[in-house]
Amino acid sequence: MMRNWVAAAFVGLSLIGTVQAKPLKVIGPWEIAGIDPAQSGYVFSRMQVAETLVSVDADGKLIGGLASSWSASEDALSWRFRLREGARFHDGSPVTATIVADGLRKVHAATGVFSQAPVSAIEPDGNDVVIRLAKPFAALPAYLVNFTTIVLAPSSYGPSGRVERIVASGPYRVKSLTPPLNMQLEAAPDWTGEKPGIAEVDYQAVGQGETRALMAESGEADLVFSMLPVSVERLKRNPKLEVRIATIPRTRLLKVNAASPLFGDVRVRLAIAHALDREGISKVILRNPDLAATQLFPKALAGWHVPDLPPLTRDLNAAKALLADAGWKPGADGILQMEGRPFSFTLLTYASWPELPPMATAIQAQLRQVGIDAKVSVGNSSEIPARHADGTLEMGLVSRLYSIVPDAIGTLRDDYKTGGSDWGATGWGSEELNTLVERMAATSDPAARAPMQRRAVQILQAELPSIPVTWSELAIVSNKRIAGVRVDPLEVNYGLASIRWAE
Repeated sequence: MMRNWVAAAFVGLSLIGTVQAKPLKVIGPWEIAGIDPAQSGYVFSRMQVAETLVSVDADGKLIGGLASSWSASEDALSWRFRLREGARFHDGSPVTATIVADGLRKVHAATGVFSQAPVSAIEPDGNDVVIRLAKPFAALPAYLVNFTTIVLAPSSYGPSGRVERIVASGPYRVKSLTPPLNMQLEAAPDWTGEKPGIAEVDYQAVGQGETRALMAESGEADLVFSMLPVSVERLKRNPKLEVRIATIPRTRLLKVNAASPLFGDVRVRLAIAHALDREGISKVILRNPDLAATQLFPKALAGWHVPDLPPLTRDLNAAKALLADAGWKPGADGILQMEGRPFSFTLLTYASWPELPPMATAIQAQLRQVGIDAKVSVGNSSEIPARHADGTLEMGLVSRLYSIVPDAIGTLRDDYKTGGSDWGATGWGSEELNTLVERMAATSDPAARAPMQRRAVQILQAELPSIPVTWSELAIVSNKRIAGVRVDPLEVNYGLASIRWAE
């Protein structure tokens, strides 16, 4: 009898061991575009493979990453970041200030967000990395949260100096990587923090939202990101699943080419803003009318959302009057014309955010009501920056995250600089905004920055270089087999290492 009990217990323990050895199956819409951190660093950051010097908590507060602390000199021209004691890369080598400084210099010399910081030198000093500035720049720590600044080991780089593999310092290391769809991770043995609760992670990119929902329902996935609003209510009724929703600092907007003859006149951009039924789009497609974007920045972005700003509202008569003032007259087919040219263009969007294509179709119908002919084209997300760069983008419907740098000043400096940027304005600039942004970047006192932030938002609302459509929620669904799941509204770190198998 005793022998049988021991045998049964052994089998039970073996089964438990089998369950514990299973990988955590994570599904998301984000393809791994490549190995270069400038392209896919956000995936390695979110999956806790790679670290930046500074990170951020769910409330937007800056916290230590690879740096345990930091401070600025009295003249604000020098910042000192102290590295976390005992940090090691996944190849077992120590993280040193020399390696970090070398890596950051490469990133600063490239074209990413960090290149905009007025850095004059980056030097190692013992266990510190010292960043010297050409002028005061209070937002520097926030810039070092950006995924392009992830710190990699020298063994990550090939003879040409290009990244050939991801050897980083997070709690998980890359076991295998098959771009663009799959990445397998395993717990990093040299990680000095709390050991990951689940030793292996299998990430798969799945573009179709309904497919992701079915994978959650069937138990094929343990954790699924970015659920379609239409699927959320059904998933909430499944007793085996748990759905979490957070408002995030992300806005879906129309990226308008202001250098185009169609959209150069601010009256036309305002008319388009008046033509949109944001509340209807939010109610029908997102199942939440409160997500109608009456201004660019959502309420989740404290200090940048201006509650008493006159909201963008639907007013078809005002839209038609503005278009007429701008010289557009109805043609025989109902489409507006000017000097023989119809008001017709391509509205480009992409399906990695599954709500975008149906939104584009709704916008197409709403613009048609004021005589504007938009032809919807659904491609890959990479087409937006590519066509911004070659000047062929007319209008794009995009989903823009404003916590790429936790301080929105980072997005403003990149998106709304003169000429714009890949995901921001196109062919537009404001000297007043440029000046405001530089003053804000050098100002650390929140009270002194507040009126400047307000004025910047007013300029964007009046000029509409981007036309807000809806704000965003992030819905994730987890199987009740796992515990410790949390939502990161800033989408910097998904906390996979804290997830454990439930009892």
